[in-house]
Amino acid sequence: MSSKKRNYIFDFDSTLTRVEALDVLAEITLANNPKKDEIIEEIINITNLGIDGEISFTESLEKRIKLLKANKSDLSPLVDELKKQVSSSIERNKEFFELFAEDIYVISCGFKEFIDPIVAEYNIPSKRVFANTFEFAKDGEIIGFDAGNELSKHNGKIECLQNLKLEGEVQVIGDGYSDYVTREAGVADTFFAYTENVSRDKTTENADHIAPNLDEFLYVNKLPRNISYPKHRIKILLLENVHPDAFKKLSKDGFTVETVAKSLSEDELIEKLKDVHVLGIRSKTQVTKKVIEAAEKLMVVGAFCIGTKQIDLETCKENGIVVFNAPYSNTRSVVELAIGEIIMLMRSVFQRSTELHNGQWNKTAQGSREVRGKKLGIIGYGNIGKQLSILAEALGMDVYYYDVEDQLALGNATKTDTLKELLEISDVVTLHVDDNAANKNFFGEKEIAQMKDGAHLVNLSRGFVVDIKALVAGLKSGKLAGTAVDVYPEEPRKNGAFYTELKGLPNVILTPHVGGSTEEAQKDIADFVPNKIMAYMNSGNTVDAVNFPNIRLPRQTNAHRFLHIHKNVPGVMAKINKILAQFDLNITGQYLSTDEKVGYVITDLSKKYNHKVITKLKEVEGTIKFRVLY
Repeated sequence: MSSKKRNYIFDFDSTLTRVEALDVLAEITLANNPKKDEIIEEIINITNLGIDGEISFTESLEKRIKLLKANKSDLSPLVDELKKQVSSSIERNKEFFELFAEDIYVISCGFKEFIDPIVAEYNIPSKRVFANTFEFAKDGEIIGFDAGNELSKHNGKIECLQNLKLEGEVQVIGDGYSDYVTREAGVADTFFAYTENVSRDKTTENADHIAPNLDEFLYVNKLPRNISYPKHRIKILLLENVHPDAFKKLSKDGFTVETVAKSLSEDELIEKLKDVHVLGIRSKTQVTKKVIEAAEKLMVVGAFCIGTKQIDLETCKENGIVVFNAPYSNTRSVVELAIGEIIMLMRSVFQRSTELHNGQWNKTAQGSREVRGKKLGIIGYGNIGKQLSILAEALGMDVYYYDVEDQLALGNATKTDTLKELLEISDVVTLHVDDNAANKNFFGEKEIAQMKDGAHLVNLSRGFVVDIKALVAGLKSGKLAGTAVDVYPEEPRKNGAFYTELKGLPNVILTPHVGGSTEEAQKDIADFVPNKIMAYMNSGNTVDAVNFPNIRLPRQTNAHRFLHIHKNVPGVMAKINKILAQFDLNITGQYLSTDEKVGYVITDLSKKYNHKVITKLKEVEGTIKFRVLY
């Protein structure tokens, strides 16, 4: 930080607070006025004309006060409301106002009567608040303002700053015309356009820096701040039409988010990820070793789906990139489709429907059976298999399941010891296995041969799990009475032409990988995955990460948090603590978790530390990634 003295000049309305105070006052004074909305709209228009410099500030002020019809008694509820409307980043950086109290001024075209009590809580005394003052009638009615005050005039802030004769650098932080003209007039050295609450083109065009929040202003000036790195500088890329709620959620938390409707090729992805910290994908984007090693800034990959086969999890881990998915959010959607398809297959509904579409009436009970009393065989008794088990039992089916892991039966479901045993007794077999590469062609000619004659097969798991040629042969021979398939060994990257050998076969239901694609599921995923991303980026939590040691951290309170990801070799923890001891740092909490490849250690420290410690920690042998959270 420069040794030259700095003066920080803050605007009040729409900068220190999220609102224009006179607009809020209008809401109070006009509460019972039948023309309230009309008058408030007029006041807001006049406010904006004044802020943009379209009319003189004096004219703007006079017109608004006449429309307000306010009284001194209205100021107390106004102050109460404004206290709730302090800008979020101002509120969380209160320490800056306490440490630099002597260098901070408020220069506003608003009024001291409501500004003083708000900024007093931020250690700014009345003597460093320069603003207008109201004129009151005997009954307390606000009838005007002190016309002799320089701030009641056009370009009053320029005159105010000239009269202050401040020594050193003058930085002005504000959102409107009256703020940026101070820079143009030469009375301010730097102008920061403050856009946390409102962004005006004229203001941003004339700014030396754009500050989406106080964090950015403090970061640029290397001043104490609540977070180490302004969130808007953290870039998130969402691909493949991820539900818009994810964009809203992550943007609202302060991150810069870009969306792309399709998946990207390897080369396109490498180019796009140069400045990206978080990548959000669905099932089509391939996050390969080459992509990961080129993405130097990447910290998180969020899979907005269940499967993670499209991501090289090991290379992500080796490069300190945490991967999250959505293992539960779309389970209900998959289960409902499975139930629906089981009923449709056993009733031959699609065949009858196709006949009618082709102009043929064929009313028959042949090949049409109830599901009640039939045996359902579930292969893979995880989150989806278990839910399907409960719903199928409610329909009156006898449920059997097979899983390579020891899974507890729900309801009256029966576990079979072997896959062969399950196949031999099931009227319908449904697959819900994971995307382990070992499951390729898991279900083929041998398994189909073991099934009951006239049984049905449903695959809503992974495309590579079923040998399609064997399935086609089983259908054509009559061994299988029908099948429903939602996933395929090879799927196109985007919507368009598609061919499968199953096309045109009778009693075959084909869907384009939509098992989890319901509005509800995508909305749930767009809630779950961003929450995991934010928990990691904001506090270092890795709970539910699929490739990383899981750590659930307590909320940070008045401490720095060091996040150190390293190769899991002996002695790293000792080296970290030796460095912390050398710098006399007070550790308030420390958390470590490891797996066979990486270690993840989080250290919470009391507020003050020497910045050289960061360099030393990055130099520890085996360090993969290091981050500081304030």
